[in-house]
Amino acid sequence: MSFSSDPVVNVHQASIFQENDTVLQEINFQISKGEFVYLIGRTGSGKTSLLKTLYADLPLRLGDIAVSGFQIKDIKRKEIPFLRRKIGIIFQDFQLFPDRSVADNLNFVMKATGWKDRSKMKNRLAEVLMRVGLGSVSNKMPHQLSGGEQQRIVIARALINEPQILIADEPTGNLDPEVSDGIFKLFLEINNSGTAILMATHNYSFIDKYPARIIKCTKGGVLDSEIEEFDLKEELF
Repeated sequence: MSFSSDPVVNVHQASIFQENDTVLQEINFQISKGEFVYLIGRTGSGKTSLLKTLYADLPLRLGDIAVSGFQIKDIKRKEIPFLRRKIGIIFQDFQLFPDRSVADNLNFVMKATGWKDRSKMKNRLAEVLMRVGLGSVSNKMPHQLSGGEQQRIVIARALINEPQILIADEPTGNLDPEVSDGIFKLFLEINNSGTAILMATHNYSFIDKYPARIIKCTKGGVLDSEIEEFDLKEELF
């Protein structure tokens, strides 16, 4: 198998819309395989709209975006599940089914993304739960877990299909600082194993403690710390 050096995300002259409003205009950046990138910006600056466009939840009308080999502008509805097998999406508010066990939540995703072999599904379920440090909770309901444990389940769900990139929108926004730090360290472990991560955050302490490349949404565009310096703190809130 030949190894591709193409970036996992390639954004070229793209404009991002929220309904009929342009929130980001003519933006350009790339994310390489295995890279860790923070996405920052004030509330309403376009971070979430950008992330939703990357995983084809919002349509791309102008410009070009390629994610894991898929052209987002031309993507057909039937192709979106195949795109989402190559990326993992992690939300602030967990979005677990409250009436299903942890195992049923993860099995739902496996079935939706084409898994059929029950023994392989069982093995993969065990693997991803062990990966996030929760190997014994498969039969528990979400309400029986703490917020930090629920977020670890969400990360396990995102890892099921061995994604090339995790896209995380404020993944520690609802957690207390100590729990948040544990979740962030889990992201670092996942990144160190070769998975790229794009994480939207308002948490300056992460950026201060674990420096990495930063993309900032501001004034209808993006700035990239690889290209220019900018003041972080004034843009986080």
